Parts: sequence; structure tokens; C-alpha cells
Amino acid sequence: MPAIDYKEQLLPNLKKYFGYDSFRPQQEAIISSVLEKKDAIVIMPTGGGKSICYQLPSLLFPKSTLVVSPLIALMKDQVDGCIANGIAAAYFNSSQSTEEQQNILLKISKAELKLLYVAPESMASLEHILNETYISCIAIDEAHCISSWGHDFRPSYQQLGFLKKSMPNTPIIALTATADKATRQDIAEQLGIISAEQFITSFDRKNISLTVRPADGRVDQIISFIEDRPNSSGIIYCLSRKTTEQLVDRLKAKKMNAQAYHAGLSFDERTKVQEDFIFDKTKIVCATVAFGMGIDKSNVRWVIHYNMPKNIEGYYQEIGRAGRDGVAASALLFHSYADVIQLQRFTEGASNQEVQLAKLDRMKQFSEATTCRRKILLSYFGELLAENCGNCDVCKSPPQVFDGTIIAQKILSTIARLNEKEAIGTIIDVLRGAKNAAILEKGLEKVKTYGIGNDISWKDWQHYIIQLINQGYIEIAFQFRNALHLTDFSKNVLFNGAKVSLTKPIVVVETIGNPKEKTKKSSSKGALFQRLKALRHSIALEENIPAYLVFSDATLQEIEQNRPLSDEEFLEINGVGQRKLEVYGDQFIKEIIAFNKEKKSKKADTHKVTYELYQQGLSIDEIAIKRNLKTPTIYSHIAKLYGDGLPINIYDFVTKTEVESVKKAKEVLESPPSLKPYFDYFEEQLDYFKIRLALAILDKKA
Repeated sequence: MPAIDYKEQLLPNLKKYFGYDSFRPQQEAIISSVLEKKDAIVIMPTGGGKSICYQLPSLLFPKSTLVVSPLIALMKDQVDGCIANGIAAAYFNSSQSTEEQQNILLKISKAELKLLYVAPESMASLEHILNETYISCIAIDEAHCISSWGHDFRPSYQQLGFLKKSMPNTPIIALTATADKATRQDIAEQLGIISAEQFITSFDRKNISLTVRPADGRVDQIISFIEDRPNSSGIIYCLSRKTTEQLVDRLKAKKMNAQAYHAGLSFDERTKVQEDFIFDKTKIVCATVAFGMGIDKSNVRWVIHYNMPKNIEGYYQEIGRAGRDGVAASALLFHSYADVIQLQRFTEGASNQEVQLAKLDRMKQFSEATTCRRKILLSYFGELLAENCGNCDVCKSPPQVFDGTIIAQKILSTIARLNEKEAIGTIIDVLRGAKNAAILEKGLEKVKTYGIGNDISWKDWQHYIIQLINQGYIEIAFQFRNALHLTDFSKNVLFNGAKVSLTKPIVVVETIGNPKEKTKKSSSKGALFQRLKALRHSIALEENIPAYLVFSDATLQEIEQNRPLSDEEFLEINGVGQRKLEVYGDQFIKEIIAFNKEKKSKKADTHKVTYELYQQGLSIDEIAIKRNLKTPTIYSHIAKLYGDGLPINIYDFVTKTEVESVKKAKEVLESPPSLKPYFDYFEEQLDYFKIRLALAILDKKA
């Protein structure tokens, strides 16, 4: 690839094609690495912006980018999204006719496609274009599928090692939402990209509220949960086909819009369920775990696990299908001992049975934990969270804690004295002074900490060790026979006097709270939002694409909040790129104008009420309290009243010096249409309401 100053093109292309003014963490570094033809392994949470990491570089490469993806539905969804953003993309699979496939190959030969999506099973049909004459970059999506250490191993992925051998100068970017250390190493080795830089972004999805409950009465709890969230989209994951169908019957009896999805359905039936969900025709899908991988439906508001998942990677990836737009979402997990037994049976005879059982045990520990859920998730992936999250069931109703520093020191010291080579059972046996064959054969009765915890039961020691794992003081090395390893946090406890809080073994019994009582009221309840949503729905029907591909809920909320009335203002909205402005901008701006006209008379009345209270001598804060409005709203009324010529002592609220400053800013900024450029100009030191008042004065003088 010829040397180009691609960095200057990154932000303009990000805005033009994807509608964003800035990159998310590490995106720019990843994209730069790919454009420099370096291999990369990217671990980024669902909804974190993985696809942009290869889609944006594809726009700057002279030839096509090959994207290996595991599911046809995933490919179709990605291609639809690319086309909606104005990017030339296609997928290649066995469902297409020979003529369609030949047409795609012709476009590749002419460098007319920026992105080509293909499943591993279809690679053989592309052998004539799989060379550096036609391919500039290779992206391996859902890369954890290549590893037997991974939670979703697919043998077809293991053939992909030939790509680096046949195209050694072509950069490979492997992407996944979930991969522990062992899986990341396996991905690098099997793809032949040992020296690839690893980009691991934060796994923290703060907008997802985490709740775990015992399975008693779960159907009634699920019905109550959904009734608290009417008309919202969600997924319920079940272990068996029978459960999905039985649960759908119960939900339909309550007049809920639900469908089942499992391997017992025909391909056409599964496709219809999936498409109905994507197009918002079905609100609830009760599914086995095969549903939802890679589907970029941004407005899924909740995910429920009817049964406990088999590992934390799968759980994390599945809850990540909620709230991809960054708006508040919920994850509810039910667990029971019966789930554990059933999942243990599923592992029997597997080539990596020991790994699967260890990960299942870790999932069980998560379900039974009495410490911050998010800390547990993040520490599992090697990310340490110092503070509790405040957005999980344990944080919202915390158990009683005690100073467990001495207990923690005994555990950590034993792990260290056993050279970080033993699993949890052996650690507890040493602490309790067990005299079983395994201890005596290894000579572990000679360890200095042997028997120092014989006053605490085996089960309670297990409870405390699990808490230390969950809090990030210990990590389990699955690749080394589940040995317990120390972390940087644990060294602070052993050597630097750091204190550790633990909880007594207790049973947590709580009811599921109504999110309406605990979360800030969403602007999605606004009348304009509902009208924008209806407009989006009609456009989606007309174009036969999912509504979220027009605009996400988050983008609609920002449109509602800012109410752009010009192309320039509309383009400032996150999620609005150049193509979407050209295609949809006029319709949405017209809807906003129509809404404003309908509200105009009411606005006149509201300004009049504010003026009457102002004449009575009430302060701005007093008016706001009396009218149950926000102070900035009252200031906007004052600016409008002053502009309309009413006798307002405007300089009571803004100084002449501030007005002069805004005047200079207006000249420098060349009269921008919105207030944000002014706010940025003053480095956030001048309040929005003062800028608004100063502009009212300047406009009246003009």
C-alpha cells in the first residue's frame, strides 16, 4: 500500500460513514495499526465498536477486506448496516445462486467491494481471489471460535491458519468480545499471528444492570419483570428446546409477543423468528444459546437467563446483546443446583472436559457470590475494578461485611507457599490440615500454613476464596489445571498492609425491583421521541430494513434533546453520518418543525406564566421551583421574553463583560447555529444560560 497520510482521513470518514465525531477507547490505535499492515488481536465488549476497527480501514485500502464470520444471519446484518452507511459490502455463502456468487467475485476483481463477508465453510469457493492481488486486509470476527479454550469452539475456524501462510503481507485483525489469556494465546498461535499486538479495552458495560436470583418461581418472576418493561425488546436464554416452547406458551397466555428459537426449527423458521425480532415484529425471543451472535440490534433492553450459562464468557457475551446503544438495560440470571448437574452432563466426553468443568464452577461461584457482580466479571477477564459498581443487585442491597484481612492473608500466603501450582480444593485442605492421600503424597503437610485454618469449615473457606477471586485478589489459571494465582491486588494485602472486606456465608433473598423506581426517568418517554420512533418505523418498513439501522434509540434521544432544525445541527448528532443526513435528514427535521408548531401556543403560554412570576419579583430559582421546571428552562424563557421586547432587567443575569466575550466568540466562530461551539470556546467556563442570554442581547442590538 503506498504511503498515505491516512490519519487525516480517519475522523472525516468516521463522521461521514458512521456518524461519530470521536473514536471510542483504542479504536483509533487499532485502526492505525491495521493501516500500517500490522496484525492485531482485539478484545472489545459487545457494542464497543469492534466492526468499525476493520470497516473504517477498508475504506482506505485499495482492495477488498475479507471478513470471516460464523453465521449467515450475522453477515446479512453486518452487510445491511454497511450499505445503510454508504459502504460497498456483500456476503458470500451457499444460500446464493451461482450467478449471484459470480457477480460478487467479479466486483472483487474490479475492487468495487470494500468488504466481503464469508463463513469458514465457504472459503473453498473463494480460492481464486484469496491472494494479495485482491485482498488488502483480513478480519476474523468472533475469533474465540478458533480455540478449544474458548466458550464457543467451532472446528471450521481451525482451518483459517492457511490465510497468513498464503497472504503473509496482508494484515489480519482477529476480534472477539470475550477471550481469557489462554484463549488469546491460542488465537494468536492458530492464526499464525504470534507477534500481533493485543488491544484489550475495558469490559465494563456500565449501562447494564446485573441481577442474579435463585430459580424458585422464576416463570412468575419473568412475567413480572417483563410487565414492568412493556413494549421493550428482550431475549430469554434457556438450556433446552422444550423450555423455550413452554415458556413462550406461558408468555402468550399473558398476551405477550413472544416466539421460540432453537435447533429443532427448520432453517426458514429460525430465519423468520430472527428477522421478526430484528424488525421489531416480535418483542421477545425465548432461545437456546444459538440465538443472537453478532446481531447488531441496538435496542434490546433486557436479557434473561432462565438457566445458568455454562461459563462466564458465554454469559458476558449474551448479556452484551442488551443495551448496545448505551441506553440503560437489564440482565437477570436465574440459577439452581439442577442447572449445574445438567451442565456437568453436557461436558461428558468432551476433549476439553476439564476446562469446561472448571469454567462451569466459576460460573456457579459468580451466581452464588455476595460481592459486586461487575467486579467478578471484570476480574475474570483480567480487569480490576477498585470500587463497587452500584448497578447490580448486591451493590443495591449489600450484605453485612467484616474485616477479613487475616483470613485473606492466610489464603494468599498458602497459595504463595504452594508456588501458585494448586487448585482451590488443595488450598483448603492445606489450610484445614487435611491428612488425605493427595496431601501426604505431595508432602504438603510440611507447608508452614498447614492447619492454620482448622477452625473454619471447608465450605466457609471455599466461600472466602471465591470472594477473593471475585474481588480480583486471586485468578484461576485454567490452562494450568485450575491453579490459583496471585494478582497485584493480593501482593498489596501480603506486603503493603492493604485491608480486605469479606462477607459471612449467607443466603441472599430479595425481590426484583421495578426499574422505574431505581433509574432516572428516560427521555424516551417524551412525546417527540415517540413521534421520531414512529417516523423511523415507517422508514424502516418502506426500505425493508431494521429500524435500528435507520437510527438507534440513543441517536433518537439525542435528536429529541437537541431538536436540530438545520443540516448542520443534524449532522452534529452522534450516529448521523453524511449519507444518513442526505437520506433521512429532511424527514426528521420536518417532524421536529411540525412538533414545534403544535407546541408553539403552549410555549407562548408557558413564557407568559414565567413573565407573570418574574413581575411578582420571584427569583429564577423560585420560579423554577414553583413551576416544577429546570432553572436553564426558565433562563431560556427570560431570553425569549427579552427578545420579544418585554421589560426584562437582562443584566441582572449576565454581565456586560460576559456579553462582550460572547460577541468576540461569535465573530471568531462565525455565528455558529448551536450553543455547544460557544461552550467549547470558553472551555466550559461560561454557562449555557449565560451564553443564551448574551446572544439574546446581541441579536436585539443587531
